[in-house]
Amino acid sequence: MNDEILILAIETSCDDTSAAILKNDMVLSNIVSSQKIHEIYGGVVPELASREHDKLIVPVVKEALSKANISLTEIGVIAYTRGPGLLGSLLVGSSFAKSLSISLNIPIIEINHMQAHILSIYIKDNISSPKFPFLALTVSGGHTQLVRVESAVNFKELGATLDDAAGEAFDKCGKMIGLDYPAGPIIDNLAKNGNPKSFKFSKPRVEGLNFSFSGLKTNFKNFINSKSDQFIKSNMNDLCASLQNTIVEILIDKIKKAYNKHDIPHFVICGGVSANSFLRHKLKELEISDNIYTYFPKVSYSTDNAAMIGIAAYFKFKQSIFGKLTDQSTSRYPIS
Repeated sequence: MNDEILILAIETSCDDTSAAILKNDMVLSNIVSSQKIHEIYGGVVPELASREHDKLIVPVVKEALSKANISLTEIGVIAYTRGPGLLGSLLVGSSFAKSLSISLNIPIIEINHMQAHILSIYIKDNISSPKFPFLALTVSGGHTQLVRVESAVNFKELGATLDDAAGEAFDKCGKMIGLDYPAGPIIDNLAKNGNPKSFKFSKPRVEGLNFSFSGLKTNFKNFINSKSDQFIKSNMNDLCASLQNTIVEILIDKIKKAYNKHDIPHFVICGGVSANSFLRHKLKELEISDNIYTYFPKVSYSTDNAAMIGIAAYFKFKQSIFGKLTDQSTSRYPIS
């Protein structure tokens, strides 16, 4: 097998249409087209997402090839997100990838979206990455999950959200106080001028390493409904800071529990919420207080993107793990 491989990676799990070109673990291009149409609805509309993918996937792939200065005939393998995600969106990407695989007569590699988030830490231009084994927290708008990673192809889920994801809690609570979608980055910015101890919101009691955010969301909703519009406007920064502090405390508590149970002090923190500045600040404090060390992919690799699909495919390619044209996309795709 050749030591060098050019990978075309495709990601269409939710509302971002993305294509990337990798040479082994080095990203040559990583194009992400975010769908603005969902903003007016305050959340992702699955049917609209799949239609937008259908319109965008060809120009996005063309742009990725052009930026990388690579012709389609030079590609050695095609990777795509098989799941988890929105089924209609996944089908657009998988159908495109399989059709291209047939026309070019090259192998295809199916990728678990959650594994890809974690393995994005191994993209060549990241600052640092841990040795195996390590623990990983994936935290985004659709997922909150703790995983033990033994190798690039050996993952074990330790805990996951029982209801809403952390990013979903940010977005839904943000909508309650009149913030645009996605609300997470807005809350992060407003919270910098607020007091995180101003208001106390409930933290769920969930045994083990699972998560729950629906109770917090309900508690926040009841609190907001009991206040006037003027109160919300006058206390916006403190509300955002207090909400953010509660969500981050829930995440930090589970990281500590995972460390104590598995005695592995190295954590990869990935997914869109990993860009939250307050979360990063609190995780830095853990290095001093608990000797827990965290690694973050570059912010451009933290949200949904095809480069992370490509690096996961590279690890599979090295072990000759290929997919089949009969592999079916699935909205629920366990990490292990």
